[in-house]
Amino acid sequence: MSLVATELTRRVDGVVHLDSVSCVLERGRFYVVVGPTLSGKTSLLHALAGLDAPDIGTITFDGADLAAVPVWSRSVSMVYQQFINYPHLTVYDNIAFPLRRRRLAHAEIESRVRAIAETVSLTPFLERLPGALSGGQQQRVALARSLVKGSDLLLLDEPLINLDYKLREQLREEFLNIFSAQSRSILVYTTAEPNEALLFGAEVLVMHEGRLLQVGSAQSVYARPATATVARIFSDPPMNLVPGSLDDAALRLGDDVRLPRPRHFGPLPPGPYVFGIHPGDIAPNPSGIAAEVELAEISGSETFLHVHHAEMRLVAHLSGVYAYALGENVQIALDGAKLFAFTPDGELAAAPTSGG
Repeated sequence: MSLVATELTRRVDGVVHLDSVSCVLERGRFYVVVGPTLSGKTSLLHALAGLDAPDIGTITFDGADLAAVPVWSRSVSMVYQQFINYPHLTVYDNIAFPLRRRRLAHAEIESRVRAIAETVSLTPFLERLPGALSGGQQQRVALARSLVKGSDLLLLDEPLINLDYKLREQLREEFLNIFSAQSRSILVYTTAEPNEALLFGAEVLVMHEGRLLQVGSAQSVYARPATATVARIFSDPPMNLVPGSLDDAALRLGDDVRLPRPRHFGPLPPGPYVFGIHPGDIAPNPSGIAAEVELAEISGSETFLHVHHAEMRLVAHLSGVYAYALGENVQIALDGAKLFAFTPDGELAAAPTSGG
Protein backbone atom coordinates (compact mmCIF):
# COMPACT_ATOMS: atom_id res chain seq x y z
CA MET A 1 0.00 0.00 0.00
CA SER A 2 1.42 3.36 -0.99
CA LEU A 3 0.86 7.01 -1.78
CA VAL A 4 1.78 7.96 -5.34
CA ALA A 5 2.33 11.57 -6.42
CA THR A 6 2.60 12.07 -10.17
CA GLU A 7 3.91 15.20 -11.93
CA LEU A 8 2.81 17.60 -9.20
CA THR A 9 3.13 21.17 -10.48
CA ARG A 10 2.05 24.33 -8.70
CA ARG A 11 2.66 28.00 -9.46
CA VAL A 12 1.62 30.99 -7.35
CA ASP A 13 1.69 34.43 -8.99
CA GLY A 14 4.06 33.08 -11.61
CA VAL A 15 6.49 31.62 -9.04
CA VAL A 16 7.14 27.87 -9.28
CA HIS A 17 6.47 26.09 -5.99
CA LEU A 18 6.44 22.54 -7.40
CA ASP A 19 7.85 21.51 -10.75
CA SER A 20 6.70 18.09 -12.00
CA VAL A 21 7.36 16.30 -8.70
CA SER A 22 6.74 12.55 -8.73
CA CYS A 23 7.37 10.13 -5.87
CA VAL A 24 6.12 6.89 -4.32
CA LEU A 25 5.76 6.74 -0.52
CA GLU A 26 5.23 3.32 1.06
CA ARG A 27 3.25 2.62 4.21
CA GLY A 28 5.45 1.98 7.25
CA ARG A 29 8.38 3.98 5.81
CA PHE A 30 10.05 7.15 7.06
CA TYR A 31 10.97 9.81 4.48
CA VAL A 32 13.00 12.98 4.95
CA VAL A 33 12.59 15.80 2.43
CA VAL A 34 15.82 17.83 2.41
CA GLY A 35 16.31 21.20 0.75
CA PRO A 36 17.09 24.86 1.38
CA THR A 37 14.49 27.53 2.04
CA LEU A 38 12.05 27.91 -0.90
CA SER A 39 13.03 24.51 -2.31
CA GLY A 40 9.41 23.31 -2.29
CA LYS A 41 9.42 21.17 0.86
CA THR A 42 6.40 22.81 2.51
CA SER A 43 4.59 23.07 -0.83
CA LEU A 44 4.95 19.31 -1.25
CA LEU A 45 3.56 18.64 2.23
CA HIS A 46 0.61 20.98 1.62
CA ALA A 47 -0.15 19.19 -1.64
CA LEU A 48 0.00 15.76 0.04
CA ALA A 49 -2.25 17.00 2.86
CA GLY A 50 -4.75 18.52 0.47
CA LEU A 51 -4.22 22.05 1.78
CA ASP A 52 -3.08 23.31 -1.63
CA ALA A 53 -4.30 21.64 -4.81
CA PRO A 54 -1.65 21.27 -7.52
CA ASP A 55 -2.29 22.95 -10.87
CA ILE A 56 -1.21 19.75 -12.60
CA GLY A 57 -0.71 16.22 -11.35
CA THR A 58 -2.42 13.57 -9.25
CA ILE A 59 -2.09 12.01 -5.80
CA THR A 60 -3.44 8.55 -5.11
CA PHE A 61 -3.44 6.53 -1.91
CA ASP A 62 -3.78 2.77 -2.26
CA GLY A 63 -5.05 3.45 -5.78
CA ALA A 64 -7.77 5.93 -4.80
CA ASP A 65 -7.58 9.50 -6.11
CA LEU A 66 -7.20 11.81 -3.08
CA ALA A 67 -8.71 14.71 -5.00
CA ALA A 68 -12.07 12.99 -4.60
CA VAL A 69 -11.68 12.81 -0.80
CA PRO A 70 -12.65 15.95 1.20
CA VAL A 71 -9.68 17.37 3.11
CA TRP A 72 -11.39 17.04 6.51
CA SER A 73 -12.02 13.34 6.01
CA ARG A 74 -8.51 12.38 4.89
CA SER A 75 -6.41 10.31 7.26
CA VAL A 76 -3.67 12.94 7.52
CA SER A 77 -1.95 14.65 10.47
CA MET A 78 0.48 17.55 10.27
CA VAL A 79 2.98 19.04 12.70
CA TYR A 80 4.14 22.58 11.92
CA GLN A 81 7.25 24.59 12.76
CA GLN A 82 5.35 26.63 15.32
CA PHE A 83 3.91 25.09 18.51
CA ILE A 84 0.23 24.96 17.63
CA ASN A 85 -1.51 24.01 20.88
CA TYR A 86 -4.70 25.16 22.60
CA PRO A 87 -3.38 27.38 25.42
CA HIS A 88 -6.53 27.10 27.56
CA LEU A 89 -6.57 23.28 27.51
CA THR A 90 -4.40 20.98 29.58
CA VAL A 91 -1.85 18.76 27.89
CA TYR A 92 -4.26 15.84 28.29
CA ASP A 93 -7.12 17.74 26.66
CA ASN A 94 -4.85 18.99 23.85
CA ILE A 95 -3.91 15.43 22.97
CA ALA A 96 -7.48 14.16 23.36
CA PHE A 97 -8.99 16.93 21.23
CA PRO A 98 -9.04 15.12 17.83
CA LEU A 99 -10.36 11.94 19.45
CA ARG A 100 -13.25 13.82 21.07
CA ARG A 101 -14.05 15.39 17.72
CA ARG A 102 -14.50 11.84 16.45
CA ARG A 103 -16.77 11.09 19.42
CA LEU A 104 -14.74 8.08 20.52
CA ALA A 105 -15.63 6.30 23.75
CA HIS A 106 -14.13 7.75 26.91
CA ALA A 107 -12.25 4.55 27.71
CA GLU A 108 -10.59 4.48 24.27
CA ILE A 109 -9.64 8.16 24.52
CA GLU A 110 -8.13 7.56 27.96
CA SER A 111 -6.15 4.56 26.72
CA ARG A 112 -4.81 6.25 23.58
CA VAL A 113 -3.91 9.55 25.22
CA ARG A 114 -1.97 7.91 28.02
CA ALA A 115 -0.18 5.54 25.64
CA ILE A 116 0.95 8.40 23.38
CA ALA A 117 1.88 10.58 26.37
CA GLU A 118 4.15 7.81 27.60
CA THR A 119 5.71 7.47 24.13
CA VAL A 120 6.63 11.17 23.96
CA SER A 121 7.57 11.51 27.67
CA LEU A 122 4.64 13.74 28.64
CA THR A 123 2.96 11.61 31.30
CA PRO A 124 4.08 13.80 34.24
CA PHE A 125 2.71 16.92 32.55
CA LEU A 126 -0.78 15.84 31.47
CA GLU A 127 -2.56 18.20 33.87
CA ARG A 128 -0.48 21.26 33.02
CA LEU A 129 -1.29 24.00 30.54
CA PRO A 130 1.05 24.31 27.52
CA GLY A 131 2.27 27.71 28.71
CA ALA A 132 3.87 26.04 31.73
CA LEU A 133 6.01 23.79 29.53
CA SER A 134 9.38 24.24 27.84
CA GLY A 135 9.59 24.70 24.08
CA GLY A 136 10.56 21.09 23.55
CA GLN A 137 7.68 19.85 25.68
CA GLN A 138 5.22 22.06 23.81
CA GLN A 139 6.43 20.59 20.51
CA ARG A 140 5.91 17.11 21.99
CA VAL A 141 2.30 18.05 22.77
CA ALA A 142 1.71 19.05 19.14
CA LEU A 143 3.37 15.82 18.00
CA ALA A 144 1.33 13.70 20.41
CA ARG A 145 -1.93 15.27 19.20
CA SER A 146 -1.00 14.23 15.66
CA LEU A 147 0.21 10.75 16.59
CA VAL A 148 -2.84 9.90 18.70
CA LYS A 149 -5.07 10.07 15.63
CA GLY A 150 -3.33 7.07 14.08
CA SER A 151 -3.39 8.70 10.64
CA ASP A 152 -2.20 6.94 7.51
CA LEU A 153 -0.05 9.96 6.61
CA LEU A 154 1.93 11.97 9.18
CA LEU A 155 3.59 15.15 7.87
CA LEU A 156 6.17 17.07 9.90
CA ASP A 157 7.26 20.46 8.52
CA GLU A 158 10.68 21.27 10.05
CA PRO A 159 9.29 20.60 13.56
CA LEU A 160 12.57 21.35 15.35
CA ILE A 161 13.65 24.52 13.57
CA ASN A 162 12.42 26.91 16.28
CA LEU A 163 14.07 25.05 19.16
CA ASP A 164 17.52 25.75 20.54
CA TYR A 165 20.44 23.50 19.66
CA LYS A 166 20.35 21.30 22.76
CA LEU A 167 16.61 20.69 22.50
CA ARG A 168 16.93 19.83 18.81
CA GLU A 169 19.62 17.27 19.57
CA GLN A 170 17.53 15.72 22.35
CA LEU A 171 14.34 15.51 20.30
CA ARG A 172 16.09 14.10 17.23
CA GLU A 173 17.14 11.11 19.29
CA GLU A 174 13.66 10.76 20.80
CA PHE A 175 12.01 10.99 17.37
CA LEU A 176 13.89 7.88 16.26
CA ASN A 177 12.13 5.87 18.97
CA ILE A 178 8.78 7.61 18.49
CA PHE A 179 8.70 7.06 14.74
CA SER A 180 9.79 3.44 14.94
CA ALA A 181 6.50 2.70 16.71
CA GLN A 182 4.42 4.18 13.85
CA SER A 183 4.63 1.13 11.61
CA ARG A 184 1.22 1.72 9.96
CA SER A 185 1.83 5.27 8.83
CA ILE A 186 3.73 7.01 6.09
CA LEU A 187 6.00 9.55 7.82
CA VAL A 188 7.28 12.56 5.87
CA TYR A 189 9.65 14.93 7.67
CA THR A 190 11.11 18.08 6.11
CA THR A 191 14.40 19.73 7.04
CA ALA A 192 17.09 22.00 5.65
CA GLU A 193 19.73 20.02 7.57
CA PRO A 194 21.16 16.93 5.84
CA ASN A 195 22.62 15.76 9.15
CA GLU A 196 19.08 15.09 10.38
CA ALA A 197 18.46 12.78 7.45
CA LEU A 198 21.75 10.98 8.09
CA LEU A 199 20.89 10.62 11.79
CA PHE A 200 17.44 9.21 11.06
CA GLY A 201 18.78 6.86 8.39
CA ALA A 202 15.63 7.45 6.39
CA GLU A 203 14.79 7.49 2.70
CA VAL A 204 15.73 10.93 1.39
CA LEU A 205 14.05 13.19 -1.16
CA VAL A 206 16.33 16.09 -2.14
CA MET A 207 14.51 19.18 -3.43
CA HIS A 208 15.68 22.44 -4.99
CA GLU A 209 13.67 25.24 -6.61
CA GLY A 210 10.52 23.12 -6.64
CA ARG A 211 12.13 20.12 -8.30
CA LEU A 212 12.83 16.68 -6.87
CA LEU A 213 16.50 16.05 -7.71
CA GLN A 214 17.26 12.67 -6.13
CA VAL A 215 15.63 9.93 -4.06
CA GLY A 216 17.51 7.28 -2.12
CA SER A 217 18.85 6.24 1.24
CA ALA A 218 20.63 8.98 3.17
CA GLN A 219 23.96 7.18 2.91
CA SER A 220 23.65 6.54 -0.83
CA VAL A 221 22.78 10.18 -1.56
CA TYR A 222 25.74 11.34 0.53
CA ALA A 223 28.10 8.86 -1.15
CA ARG A 224 26.83 9.33 -4.73
CA PRO A 225 25.02 12.66 -5.19
CA ALA A 226 23.49 12.68 -8.66
CA THR A 227 24.52 16.27 -9.35
CA ALA A 228 26.74 19.01 -7.97
CA THR A 229 23.59 20.75 -6.70
CA VAL A 230 22.61 17.67 -4.67
CA ALA A 231 26.19 17.41 -3.39
CA ARG A 232 26.05 20.95 -1.99
CA ILE A 233 22.55 20.56 -0.53
CA PHE A 234 23.27 17.22 1.09
CA SER A 235 26.43 18.29 2.91
CA ASP A 236 26.79 20.53 5.96
CA PRO A 237 28.83 22.63 5.38
CA PRO A 238 28.16 22.38 1.63
CA MET A 239 30.58 20.32 -0.44
CA ASN A 240 33.52 22.29 -1.81
CA LEU A 241 33.29 22.54 -5.60
CA VAL A 242 36.29 23.67 -7.66
CA PRO A 243 36.54 23.83 -11.46
CA GLY A 244 39.52 22.10 -12.98
CA SER A 245 40.65 19.65 -15.62
CA LEU A 246 41.82 16.07 -15.92
CA ASP A 247 44.52 14.59 -18.14
CA ASP A 248 46.01 11.11 -18.39
CA ALA A 249 48.36 11.56 -15.42
CA ALA A 250 46.98 14.28 -13.16
CA LEU A 251 44.19 16.67 -12.34
CA ARG A 252 44.42 20.42 -12.02
CA LEU A 253 42.45 22.62 -9.62
CA GLY A 254 42.32 26.30 -10.42
CA ASP A 255 45.42 27.66 -12.15
CA ASP A 256 48.32 26.01 -10.33
CA VAL A 257 47.28 23.08 -8.11
CA ARG A 258 48.23 19.72 -9.59
CA LEU A 259 47.37 16.36 -7.96
CA PRO A 260 48.02 12.78 -9.10
CA ARG A 261 45.10 11.29 -11.00
CA PRO A 262 42.99 9.32 -8.45
CA ARG A 263 42.44 5.65 -9.16
CA HIS A 264 38.64 5.98 -9.13
CA PHE A 265 38.86 8.51 -11.99
CA GLY A 266 40.27 5.75 -14.21
CA PRO A 267 37.37 5.54 -16.71
CA LEU A 268 37.05 9.33 -17.13
CA PRO A 269 38.25 10.89 -20.38
CA PRO A 270 40.52 13.94 -20.18
CA GLY A 271 38.78 17.30 -20.14
CA PRO A 272 37.19 19.92 -17.93
CA TYR A 273 35.39 18.89 -14.73
CA VAL A 274 34.14 20.32 -11.46
CA PHE A 275 35.84 18.54 -8.57
CA GLY A 276 34.16 18.22 -5.17
CA ILE A 277 35.31 17.30 -1.69
CA HIS A 278 33.43 17.23 1.61
CA PRO A 279 34.68 19.78 4.18
CA GLY A 280 35.33 16.93 6.61
CA ASP A 281 37.84 15.43 4.16
CA ILE A 282 40.10 18.51 4.15
CA ALA A 283 42.73 18.94 6.86
CA PRO A 284 45.73 21.16 7.63
CA ASN A 285 48.99 19.49 6.63
CA PRO A 286 52.53 20.93 6.48
CA SER A 287 53.02 19.43 3.01
CA GLY A 288 49.66 20.67 1.69
CA ILE A 289 48.61 23.56 -0.50
CA ALA A 290 49.51 27.05 0.70
CA ALA A 291 46.36 28.99 1.63
CA GLU A 292 45.25 32.05 3.56
CA VAL A 293 42.66 32.04 6.35
CA GLU A 294 39.50 34.05 5.66
CA LEU A 295 37.50 32.95 8.70
CA ALA A 296 37.62 30.40 11.50
CA GLU A 297 34.16 29.60 12.93
CA ILE A 298 34.09 27.72 16.23
CA SER A 299 30.87 25.83 16.95
CA GLY A 300 30.92 23.75 20.11
CA SER A 301 33.78 21.29 19.67
CA GLU A 302 34.15 21.90 15.92
CA THR A 303 35.95 24.47 13.79
CA PHE A 304 34.91 25.53 10.28
CA LEU A 305 38.02 26.89 8.61
CA HIS A 306 37.50 29.08 5.52
CA VAL A 307 40.61 29.53 3.36
CA HIS A 308 41.55 30.62 -0.14
CA HIS A 309 44.36 29.83 -2.54
CA ALA A 310 44.38 32.29 -5.44
CA GLU A 311 40.77 32.13 -6.72
CA MET A 312 40.07 28.76 -5.10
CA ARG A 313 38.03 28.92 -1.88
CA LEU A 314 37.61 25.98 0.47
CA VAL A 315 35.93 25.19 3.79
CA ALA A 316 37.47 22.58 6.10
CA HIS A 317 35.40 20.96 8.87
CA LEU A 318 37.79 20.21 11.72
CA SER A 319 37.00 18.18 14.83
CA GLY A 320 38.22 20.25 17.79
CA VAL A 321 38.66 23.92 18.63
CA TYR A 322 41.43 25.73 16.74
CA ALA A 323 42.40 29.39 16.82
CA TYR A 324 43.35 30.83 13.43
CA ALA A 325 43.95 34.51 12.76
CA LEU A 326 42.47 36.34 9.80
CA GLY A 327 45.06 36.33 7.02
CA GLU A 328 47.15 33.58 8.63
CA ASN A 329 49.06 31.34 6.22
CA VAL A 330 48.20 27.64 6.45
CA GLN A 331 48.76 24.48 4.40
CA ILE A 332 45.70 22.44 3.40
CA ALA A 333 45.84 18.83 2.25
CA LEU A 334 43.46 17.54 -0.40
CA ASP A 335 43.21 13.75 -0.61
CA GLY A 336 42.63 12.76 -4.24
CA ALA A 337 40.99 9.50 -3.08
CA LYS A 338 38.19 11.59 -1.52
CA LEU A 339 37.46 13.71 -4.62
CA PHE A 340 34.21 13.65 -6.59
CA ALA A 341 34.12 14.60 -10.27
CA PHE A 342 31.17 16.30 -11.95
CA THR A 343 30.74 17.17 -15.61
CA PRO A 344 30.71 20.89 -16.51
CA ASP A 345 26.90 20.77 -16.53
CA GLY A 346 26.86 19.30 -13.00
CA GLU A 347 26.22 15.57 -13.51
CA LEU A 348 28.13 13.10 -11.33
CA ALA A 349 30.99 11.53 -13.30
CA ALA A 350 32.92 9.70 -10.53
CA ALA A 351 32.73 9.27 -6.76
CA PRO A 352 35.08 7.86 -4.13
CA THR A 353 34.50 4.18 -3.57
CA SER A 354 33.98 4.83 0.15
CA GLY A 355 31.73 7.86 -0.40
CA GLY A 356 34.33 10.32 0.88
